[in-house]
Amino acid sequence: MTPVELSRTVLRAVRRAVDDGELSVAVPERVVVAPPGPGGCGEYATGVALQLARPAGRTPQYVAGVLRDRLLRAEGIGDVVITGPGFLNISLRGADASVALVEEVLGAGDTPYGHLPAGSREPVLLRGAADVRAFVHLDALARILRAQGHSVRVGFDAPPASEWGAVLGNGGTGGAAEGAPIEDEQSAGAQDSRPPVPVPVPVPVRPVPAPADPLPLGRDAARWALLRPAAHDRPRISGEHLEQRESNPLFRVRYAHARTRALASNAADLGFRPEPGPVGVSGNRPLLTALADHPRVLAAAARHRAPDRLARHLVTVADATQPLLPAVLPLGAEKPSAVHRARLALAEAAGTVLADGLSLLGIDAPDHL
Repeated sequence: MTPVELSRTVLRAVRRAVDDGELSVAVPERVVVAPPGPGGCGEYATGVALQLARPAGRTPQYVAGVLRDRLLRAEGIGDVVITGPGFLNISLRGADASVALVEEVLGAGDTPYGHLPAGSREPVLLRGAADVRAFVHLDALARILRAQGHSVRVGFDAPPASEWGAVLGNGGTGGAAEGAPIEDEQSAGAQDSRPPVPVPVPVPVRPVPAPADPLPLGRDAARWALLRPAAHDRPRISGEHLEQRESNPLFRVRYAHARTRALASNAADLGFRPEPGPVGVSGNRPLLTALADHPRVLAAAARHRAPDRLARHLVTVADATQPLLPAVLPLGAEKPSAVHRARLALAEAAGTVLADGLSLLGIDAPDHL
């Protein structure tokens, strides 16, 4: 059972409890499942009982108990434990949860892992300040919001400088009218016989400005320098973002991605391909946790208009990937085994998540550094 399938299973349990009259509450559109926090157990946990308790007029423990009874009868669920104020901690049975996770990442197809179908969420209107950091933030936010199913329109308080787009790129802005009042988009549609298109309330994009010109850093380093700090923090604009050493988080992220691509090429030369399977949980638990958390991070980055959350998450994924990499290829005269194929699949899943995250930030993910 994949995290997406588990989320749907929990949602069905909520819907059945409402249909049976045990809960009187509006059924949410989605349920978030994530690796358990401190004090939790099992493969996944959800706080849906805490979310529903107040509108249902019940205690979180009562709601959790109602949902636990239904989840224990669901296919693929091994055990459900209630912890803390009402968290549901879920253990899966059957196929290893790590195998299902890797299969989900690698088998995402046209809709990448953690993304939602285009147009599945409400439209968003972004309005950027006439500032280079706001320009980059708006571009990254447009990419992230579109990945979460939103249609996005953008505008600026004043036309952006031409060199910003030339150096930093503007692939996420979608060709918005630079500096034009956003209201013009509605009035333009009202000039013909069609009814005016409702325009959402503009979301201001006004991060703390950069203390220096980031353009000399080039596209990738400049975007990282402007996006990794939270919008309310002042970014550091210095050559440290160009250094190819472990102290540079951007280098660690791109290096981890490049290593996964190199391993895939080397494995092909040795005659074996990735195949999801058990890889052992102990040493790889941080990586599996980080990969499982990717959809939640994307959703939070979109909801809070915070690309820095995605940037920091990529550092977590990259750092958790490093311990796996030396064990992927067979050593010496050792023959490739099922474990090697499984480790290669896990490494490829990590590389897929890193490439996707960098792309959403507008940063290249090269195969070689």
